[in-house]
Amino acid sequence: MNIKDTIRTIPHWPIEGVMFRDITTLMQDPAAFRETCDQFYERYKDMQIDKVVGIDARGFIFGAVLAYQLNVGFVPIRKKGKLPPETISQDYALEYGTATVEISENGITKGEKCLIVDDLIATGGTIYAATQLVESLGGEILECAFIVELPDLNGKEKIAQYPIFTLTEFEGE
Repeated sequence: MNIKDTIRTIPHWPIEGVMFRDITTLMQDPAAFRETCDQFYERYKDMQIDKVVGIDARGFIFGAVLAYQLNVGFVPIRKKGKLPPETISQDYALEYGTATVEISENGITKGEKCLIVDDLIATGGTIYAATQLVESLGGEILECAFIVELPDLNGKEKIAQYPIFTLTEFEGE
């Protein structure tokens, strides 16, 4: 199965010029959803991961499934104001604006090996902020995993010091 074929493209959303890659259609397809989760599990089942860190909101879905499959803890990185105190925060730039993400101060213990999961890497702002939060708590980032990469936007350059893994990409599309 080609999971790329199950991802819908919405032109000019949320702003003019953006080609939004909508993975809700992938999640609505039971075979595609299972295949995506299985591919992540196969990649990480033999790694010594202590925590899976999922980025709000779609990173929660795949990150939580993976944490369950690996029998490790799951740590959410959420949009500002969504986690109870005590948190630390990081501002970042998006393709079409700015935002802030937060993580619980006690979500990661120093030295824990972490995998960060999100649905998509575009300009790299969100994942860069996530890496800063994990490292500020003393976590060791083993890899950053995504369903989709948009290589034309050069997001992986912002996190060049970390290994990344993607299941598919939309280049020049």
